[in-house]
Amino acid sequence: MTSPVTTSTDAAAPQARLTLVSALPALAAAALIAYALISSGYLVTVVGFAMIYAVFCLGLNFFMGYTGQASFGQNAFACLGGYGSAILTSDYGWEPLAALLATMTFSGVVAAIIGYPTLRLRGHTLAMATFALGLITYELSIELNGLTQGYMGFSGIPPLGLGKLKLATEKQQLVALVGIVLLGVWISSRLRHSRFGRALSAIAGSEKAAAALGIDVARYKLAAFVVASLYASAAGSLFAHFVGFISPEVFGAAMVVLPFTMLYLGGIGTTWGPVVGAIIVSLLPEVLRGLGLKEMQDIVYSVLLIAMLIYAPRGLAVLPALLQRARATPAKTV
Repeated sequence: MTSPVTTSTDAAAPQARLTLVSALPALAAAALIAYALISSGYLVTVVGFAMIYAVFCLGLNFFMGYTGQASFGQNAFACLGGYGSAILTSDYGWEPLAALLATMTFSGVVAAIIGYPTLRLRGHTLAMATFALGLITYELSIELNGLTQGYMGFSGIPPLGLGKLKLATEKQQLVALVGIVLLGVWISSRLRHSRFGRALSAIAGSEKAAAALGIDVARYKLAAFVVASLYASAAGSLFAHFVGFISPEVFGAAMVVLPFTMLYLGGIGTTWGPVVGAIIVSLLPEVLRGLGLKEMQDIVYSVLLIAMLIYAPRGLAVLPALLQRARATPAKTV
């Protein structure tokens, strides 16, 4: 009588293939970025915007994907970061990097103050409260005309740089943006696999069960909200320095809807999903324009999002791995 035995080589080969297939979305994103770097013109700008949105979505993913909470107001912290950097660099002569870090700190403090009472809410009430936060910030950016220039917008914002090192060209700025995205992914991944991240996963599973295990749910939710606000503030600052101009419309409804599409399309709760989703959604209008379907953009967005929620609710980042597992055959026995 023989018993099934699986050799180490037989077990390692499928695992290696699974790892490679799972990395395909990130590899495809890296290839596109590399192509943009050797190209010129509009593609560099589009990929640059994708990287900025990737930073924003990494923070949103941290709060929604890892913690299981709903937030429709992260654009508020992007607005603080954008206008904060614009004012500090243009009016007070700050270095862009110093302004970015200062506005991130300020946004984190604001998030802690606002989040302390707000995050005690749950479900729909929490979503509505965060949405109101975004609306309030958007209106303030319009009404505080002496500070933000209102609808006229804030221009003359210097590009990214430190001291005498100025990133004058869009390609140079794109390299910096890619580096910042990679840093953001690394920090997010490290936090996710830490004790802090495990506590957030427990909260995402069940707040009552997490509390029964001794986890301070309110404190951890607040910490996750602050982390998300730091990412959003950095994205707002990066946008200001990349474009050199900001206006209230930048931080309006589009910055609420698009990141949700990017997050769910790429893969909510995954490491690389926000980056993959940001690149795809940023490039989609250009693809549709090339196909003569620019007027169908919103419809295509909606159809894609509905299809993803139905057939691949975890997003494109995990789709290759799911296909690989579906095709996998049982290990051979000897």
